[in-house]
Amino acid sequence: MSKPRKQTYTLEMYLAKMRDLDIRSDQDVQRLSDQWNNAMANELIISILNGEYVPPVILGQEKNSQMWIIDGLQRSTVLMKFRYGNYKITSSVEEPFISYRAKCIDADGEVQMDGNGDIIWEVKEMDIRHKTYDHLPEELKKCFNEYQIESVIHENYDMQQISKLVRRYNFHKSMNVSQKMFTFVDRYARKIREILKRKFFIECTGYTKAERKNGGLERLILETIMTMFHMDDWKKPSQIGAYINEHSSMQEFETLENLIIRLENIVSDDLYNIFTSRDSGVWFTTFYKFSKLNLDDSKFAGFLAYFKGIAEQTDINGLCGFEKGSSAKDKVVVRQKLDTLESMLYEFLDIPVPEIDSNSMVNNSALLDFVRENVAPHVTGEDISQYLEVLQSLIGKLENPPKQLLEPDNKPSLAAMVAYSFEHDVDLDCWFVDFFVRNETYLPDQKENFEFMCNDLKKYIEMKTVA
Repeated sequence: MSKPRKQTYTLEMYLAKMRDLDIRSDQDVQRLSDQWNNAMANELIISILNGEYVPPVILGQEKNSQMWIIDGLQRSTVLMKFRYGNYKITSSVEEPFISYRAKCIDADGEVQMDGNGDIIWEVKEMDIRHKTYDHLPEELKKCFNEYQIESVIHENYDMQQISKLVRRYNFHKSMNVSQKMFTFVDRYARKIREILKRKFFIECTGYTKAERKNGGLERLILETIMTMFHMDDWKKPSQIGAYINEHSSMQEFETLENLIIRLENIVSDDLYNIFTSRDSGVWFTTFYKFSKLNLDDSKFAGFLAYFKGIAEQTDINGLCGFEKGSSAKDKVVVRQKLDTLESMLYEFLDIPVPEIDSNSMVNNSALLDFVRENVAPHVTGEDISQYLEVLQSLIGKLENPPKQLLEPDNKPSLAAMVAYSFEHDVDLDCWFVDFFVRNETYLPDQKENFEFMCNDLKKYIEMKTVA
């Protein structure tokens, strides 16, 4: 064995070596390829096309010159699929438009020159969604093929030693959901970390050591901003970071920080354990609503003690018991907790409770049951909210939609179609417009209508593929 050496290949050369089995991806103990989902594959390909940094691959080389992928298998096989396997980038793309420079071509197909004999260049942009390698313009194909991929090669190893290297290089812990969520909030990340340095978070006994270490408190701040200011647009955990980065403001974070400062002055040591990572966002939002009543903060401290007394007498663990099989982070569950706390607060303060409109909650519950039964049993309440947002966006693309198709009674099958598109990674934009042009009525039986639309979508996709 000798010391590892560095080797830089063009991506075209590296993938050709994989294709020709000079570099193999099936080492004995290596996990199988295709571990990445489409969104992960998309972002890697786009990083390559934009010329962004991609970490080196680690290779092990036997004495007979055969090389094996030790670390970087998923990246390598994704790039192989795109280059040689007709992989089509899906709609799950964070930034779908890629800019590139191209030579200006005249009507005769000749490269245009300026008065000094220099080539005239122009900046073009391509929507990368639903594109394979063959769909790329020559300029982007060149960017892909000439990309410099770094490798580190361990030479003169036998297979047993290479297996040991596979184990060593893969002995690490990936980012969890909370940590990955935080990477999307570049505009407010520093402010969030400043808030978490407040006395409240340092002394609060409701947060575990693991939550402090693994990004749980950063996630808590993001979910609090969503609950406090963007409840109607509640997102999945994987989408909250990007949403907050785009739609929040520094004022919202400063408002939250001011509330935390006020809580520091009224929350005694024995009340800190009420504020768990699961329920703190609901408590902060309730205090935000309380702050609009212009009452002394000591009354809220009294309410905290009142709630804790009830919880201890009834053996309730904080605000648990609302989930009933659903996630504690579901939009419907969070709303239930907010409504419950607000009602208890008004009762404690002897203030009339505002009427709560539960129609939307009931309707969403019925949609949830329908989608779970006909599309996927794991769908949550927050998923339904997202499906309805997408449905509204699709409807906005219609010029003269048949009113009958948009009746409330037809909403379950329409929402189920959006859910189907999420589960099968299908873009509905073009089909949706085409379907509404060809149809003016729907089947009263929503399950039959959903199946009818599914079959229509499949035929539409087949026709487009053939074309």
